[in-house]
Amino acid sequence: MGRILALDYGQKRVGVAVTDPLQIIATGLTTIETKQIFKFLEEYFAKEKVDLLVVGLPCQMNGELSDSYRFIKPFLDNMKRKMPDVKIEMCDERFTSRIAQRAIIDGGVKKSVRRENKGLVDMVSATIILQSFLEGRELGNRFKI
Repeated sequence: MGRILALDYGQKRVGVAVTDPLQIIATGLTTIETKQIFKFLEEYFAKEKVDLLVVGLPCQMNGELSDSYRFIKPFLDNMKRKMPDVKIEMCDERFTSRIAQRAIIDGGVKKSVRRENKGLVDMVSATIILQSFLEGRELGNRFKI
């Protein structure tokens, strides 16, 4: 059984989270610059068995796609073209950034560290997306592409 890798895709940075090989625990992995995502994924897939890539799906409160989907769509299209064998699913990412910010604050991370490490929120958001996916996969709460 391989890992599940999750992305919180943004215009500047991509938060990355991963499961253990048994696909039970979601853990923040890293944050990378968006322009480096394909290089990162190629290197990661070369060294780890990954069964699935989960990408956060930006939705509005009414369930419709938010405007930021227009930045994710080209990435998804490129993924399908460059890595056609990678299975991709989407997971609703509503409120993940707010939840991540609150979790970081509640975890006692100092303001200076939060200000210095802007990618921390992205990585924690990816972890929340992945955890949400793991909890909801048995309920069918996912979007296959």
